[in-house]
Amino acid sequence: MRSLGRQPRRAKGKSVSSHNLGTQGRAFLRVAGRKSGENRWVRAFYRGSSVTLGSVGRVLHVLWLEVAGVFFLVLAVVGGGTAVREYHRYAHGATGVGKVLLAAAFALAFLYFGVSSFARSRRR
Repeated sequence: MRSLGRQPRRAKGKSVSSHNLGTQGRAFLRVAGRKSGENRWVRAFYRGSSVTLGSVGRVLHVLWLEVAGVFFLVLAVVGGGTAVREYHRYAHGATGVGKVLLAAAFALAFLYFGVSSFARSRRR
């Protein structure tokens, strides 16, 4: 049993109102957002920065698609060279038709990936 005159122990370093910090923080941000929405300069800065960031994000996305397209086309050229080499080996009877088909399928798949990546970048 606990004596009535004794206070419960608190964890060191924590205050009693620390569990209300989330509620207080949300209330502060709600009031600050409402007050900043009344200011024309803050609204103008927010809208201008959102338009600028949207435009920059779109440009970066197109750049990413084009870089990926170049990477895929390089892999397609490497696969095409391998397909030609394996075909010459197949023509001399040194290898089977499976390696030729595998290399050709690899080259065609990456050619498709590269071309479609460039096509997507042109649509954006």
